Amino acid sequence: MLSRKQKHFLWKLFSLFSVVRGYNILLIVLAQYLTSVYILAPGLPIRKVLFDPNLLMLVLASATAIAGGYIINNFYDREKDLINRPRKSMLDRLVSQRTKLSTYFVLNFLSVVLASYVSFRAVLFFSVYIFFLWFYSHKLKKYPFIGNLTAAILAVIPFFAIFIYYRNFALVILVHAMFLFLLISMRELVKDLENIKGDLVQNYHTIPVVYGERASKVMLTLLALATLIPVYFLLFHFDIGYMRYYFFATIAAMVVFVVFLWVSAVKIHYILLHTILRLGIVIGVFSIVLLDVHLLLNRFFTEI
Repeated sequence: MLSRKQKHFLWKLFSLFSVVRGYNILLIVLAQYLTSVYILAPGLPIRKVLFDPNLLMLVLASATAIAGGYIINNFYDREKDLINRPRKSMLDRLVSQRTKLSTYFVLNFLSVVLASYVSFRAVLFFSVYIFFLWFYSHKLKKYPFIGNLTAAILAVIPFFAIFIYYRNFALVILVHAMFLFLLISMRELVKDLENIKGDLVQNYHTIPVVYGERASKVMLTLLALATLIPVYFLLFHFDIGYMRYYFFATIAAMVVFVVFLWVSAVKIHYILLHTILRLGIVIGVFSIVLLDVHLLLNRFFTEI
């Protein structure tokens, strides 16, 4: 049996994991490695990719910077989250604000140290990234359009670091990135609809607050239609293997999303819409292996 002190310590660890959204970070790490193996460096031996110390340092630098970004975002949103997410907020408050800030600075310092293993340019890259993660949480997220745009860009930046490292500028990669960017933009706008009550109270000038729910739904519909553009090019102009089934499913999901969007009226509806988009992103990450289902096994056994 665990003592009371040990249980309290475990709850604090769980709370910190919740604050940094560890599940999201694990997904990003997996996505970076799958992207490296299947898209950015398909010609390299798999062991060279998986055991590349420079890639590992870039992935870890991304993970620690993102974790720090989640902490500072939680720090600034603590009052709003009490309204929008009362249960999660109570769990997050098991860790003091002082501990959160200390962890934030440690994670940012660690991110820069990890990046220094790769190059000075990597240090500059992650230093700028860390600054904008803070600036977004402190200021930009309170404004319509620029807040949503910045959030979507910041979510894609970790993949851009790997993209630069491998210097693979193939058009198909840019099309994949555009699809991901649009999907994340939709998610950010749905989150604004989901959190409109807290945003109103805390005077956040988000798109739903400034322009209303109807205008937000129009924008989401346009974004959903825009996702079909990269989907079309990926399906009919590039060889994406069995991943085409994911994109066919995405088309159907977008139809369901838009139909449900226009009948949505309360928070639970927007939470379900948010869940659809999150599932789309998660399934998309695992679907990367469908680009070439034989690639991993063939390269692994060839190297053996």
